[in-house]
Parts: sequence; structure tokens; C-alpha cells
Amino acid sequence: MLYLHGLGHFYPENVITNRFLSELDIGSSEEWILERVGIVTRHTVLPLDYIKATKNRDLRGVMEASLYNNAQTAAAAARLAIERAGIRKEDIGLLVCGCSAPDYSSPAEAARVAAELGIEVPCFDMNSACTSFGVQIHFLGMMKPEALPPYILTVVPENLTRSVDYSDRSSACLFGDGSIATVLSLTIPSRMKFMGTHFCAKPSAWDKVGIPRMGYFSQDGNAVQGFAIRKTTEALRTLQAAYPSSMNGHLKFIGHQANLGMLEMVCERCGIDPGNHWHNVVEYGNTASAGAPGALSLHWGEIQPDDHIAVVQVGAGLSWAHMMLIIEENK
Repeated sequence: MLYLHGLGHFYPENVITNRFLSELDIGSSEEWILERVGIVTRHTVLPLDYIKATKNRDLRGVMEASLYNNAQTAAAAARLAIERAGIRKEDIGLLVCGCSAPDYSSPAEAARVAAELGIEVPCFDMNSACTSFGVQIHFLGMMKPEALPPYILTVVPENLTRSVDYSDRSSACLFGDGSIATVLSLTIPSRMKFMGTHFCAKPSAWDKVGIPRMGYFSQDGNAVQGFAIRKTTEALRTLQAAYPSSMNGHLKFIGHQANLGMLEMVCERCGIDPGNHWHNVVEYGNTASAGAPGALSLHWGEIQPDDHIAVVQVGAGLSWAHMMLIIEENK
């Protein structure tokens, strides 16, 4: 059992609309994009004029042009999570970071985030691409409580628009930038707790989706989408079976925020009403591992006692993770 005390998000100010993408003259109309992935807008750390002028053809230039780095966006999300948790940043005793595209190979991204926040704590990275959040929750939850400090901060900065080739219409419409952070504890109770966590992978299919060092995002779209639908459906059904009391209208579902149509298909298969399907893919695009927890953070004010929130992630590796967030009555 892992207690959730606070959750925060950050999205950069610049917005990539479908019209903007269609004006890049790469063969993608607004209608084509909406029909294919259900995404209307995405946020980016890059200046829009830079994307328009270069289409990200110079990957070194992309990093220089970026308005934020991963440490800055992670720290912004962390500040909100810490505020919602009602603690001070000095109360954090451990920082864990994970994302799909770290800014540095060394040191750990977590060290840069801690420095950005101005805290001196042990820190390390725990990455598994789009399931990094699930991996963090699963493995931290299995550790001995006495081995960890009272409060743990996890961050997931995903700024993948810097890894997109904007001359490739198959990937240009997919990604947006977003970061999330959580304040967790194994020893200090909260009315929110993660239960039923799970993580697994199929490494023989590692080459189906990825981002090589100093390269662009690429994937076998059909294979990855089929995998995502199948594993998300299986995971959600597993959680429904494990927590049957959640089926009285209190069950909310949040899946990997890659494609609205894919998520709606899973909801139909598993009997999830539209009002109980929380998502942010329409407004923010695919923000990789920050997608599902970002949707939860955006709905923070709507969480009610007795809610059971099923969170499922899938991603590169190929990997998948799921968990149930259970909300108890206010004490």
C-alpha cells in the first residue's frame, strides 16, 4: 500500500493546434488528425515559429531553442504536488524521476530536478518510457516502509515534442509536452492509497516503438495500437474483478493518453460510462507517462470519497502497468 498525499501537473504555454499542423504542409488536414487520433490541441516547450521554420530538423538546435528543460517542467509540477500535499519541500526525503527522453545520459535527471527545487536529498531515476509512472508506484510500494523517508517525491517530465520530426505527418500530430509529480508515503496515512499495482513487459518487442539517442520518435503503429488496446482491456478487467465493490458507480478509468478512439474502445469493452472516463488526450495530446497521472491531476478537485480510480499505462519496452487508487472517507 502506498499513500498519495499530493499530485501536480505542468503544461507549457505554447499550443499546437490541428490548424497549425495542417499549415506545415505535410499532408495532414485538421479533419484527418481529428479522425485519426481525436486530438485537438497539444502544448509544447518549443517556440511555434521555430517548429514552423525548421520542423525540428536539427536536434541539437531543438534543445537550444526549447523554452524549458526537463528539470524546470518537473519542478513546476512538483511545486503544485507539494502545495496540494500541505507539506514543505524540505519535508521531502527522496526524489525519483522517470521519463521517455531524459535531457542527460548522466547524471540522473532526478539530481537536476532536486537542484532546481533547491533540496538536498538522495535521488535516482526509474525509467520505463510511457509506463514510468506505473513503475515508480509499483516498486516504491513494494519497498520496506522503514527503508524509506516519510515523504517521497516522484516526477515525470515528458517533453517529447523535441523528439518529433514535424515533416512526418504520422508522428507530428501525436505528442504534446506535460509533466507530473506526486508526493507519496509508505508510513504517513492519507485518504488516498494505491492498491493492486502491477508491472510487466515483453522485451522481445522492444523495437516496435522508441526514440534513439539523438534521433526521432518512431513506431510500428498497427502493432503498438493493437498491443495497447489488448493490454489496457486486460488490465482494466483485472482491476474490475479484484475490486467488485467499485462497480457501483464509483469506478473511474484513466488509460494511456495516446488516442481517444482507442480509449473509447476499451471503455465500451469494459462497460465504462463516458462520465466515468477521465482523459486529457483531446486537449494535451500524448504526453507519454505523464498522460494518465496528468488526467488524474486535472480532475483533482472532482475526486470523491469511495471513488475507485483505475489507472492503466502501456508503452515502449513493450511494457504495461496498472493500479487502483482508492479514496477513503474524509477523516
